[in-house]
Amino acid sequence: MTSASPTVISEKPVYPRQGAPNLKVALALEKFKTGLIYFALLAGAVIIIIPFLWTLSTSLKTPSQVNTFPPEWIPNPIAWGNYIEAMTVHPFGRWFLNTVFVVLVSTFGTLVSCSMVAFAFARLRWPGRDATFIVLLGTMMLPSQVTLVPTYVLFKDWGWINTYLPLIVPPFFARNAFFVFLLRQFFMTIPQELDDAAKLDGANHFQIYWNLILPMSKPALGVAAIMFSQGKWKEFLAPLLFLHKSDLYTVTVGLRSFISENWGIEWHLLMAANIVFMLPLVFIFFFAQRYFIQGVVVTGIKG
Repeated sequence: MTSASPTVISEKPVYPRQGAPNLKVALALEKFKTGLIYFALLAGAVIIIIPFLWTLSTSLKTPSQVNTFPPEWIPNPIAWGNYIEAMTVHPFGRWFLNTVFVVLVSTFGTLVSCSMVAFAFARLRWPGRDATFIVLLGTMMLPSQVTLVPTYVLFKDWGWINTYLPLIVPPFFARNAFFVFLLRQFFMTIPQELDDAAKLDGANHFQIYWNLILPMSKPALGVAAIMFSQGKWKEFLAPLLFLHKSDLYTVTVGLRSFISENWGIEWHLLMAANIVFMLPLVFIFFFAQRYFIQGVVVTGIKG
């Protein structure tokens, strides 16, 4: 009985991997690109935050410190009383409440009217719908300055000057085509079968809009509310044109009161008032940023 011959395993020479150096170079380049991106973002953040830091520093300075050169970023002493004086030397509280009223009412009107128009473009079928939507989008390219004079003459003939009507009534007529487009795009992502099922249960168009579409569109409505309210909060031209009485001013117009012919620009008070005016926007940014980003991601731009 012959014994089995042992199996001979041939040893092959092991060569170094040729791709290892290339891999190291690729990783180094990737790290370098990432570093450049972070450096660019950091530089942009510094450039953006410098005006805010200057505003904060000036709001805490005395009038003599404001004009010193080179400027002192950390005031000494710190004039905390500038905020109290800025709130009391002019009716800032009244202007603040006026601004809140205008923003809340006009935001509500924009959400209601734009969502209804968007529902008609997205969920209903009617002759000329697509052509009308194209015309609506075309109005986004029309500068607001073109319609400024006719709008002012119209509101003056109606007796709306020195009232809040020019600021709060137009939003109830879906005058902002961008938000109509934004909501319409989101409504089109909702399955049409839900509307058909609601119609089988006897729901009309308004019930579908109010009880079905709006509850499912909270992210898109939140994005529209945040974007519109921020723009309305900072609006200057319209209140300047239509509001001529001091007790009707919004904050953006009222800040001009810190600029006088006799005393010049009271920078320390003006910057203190600006800081107080910016606080609501800062709070909205920090507390609603997550919902804003979520709304943008969910909304998308689907056609």
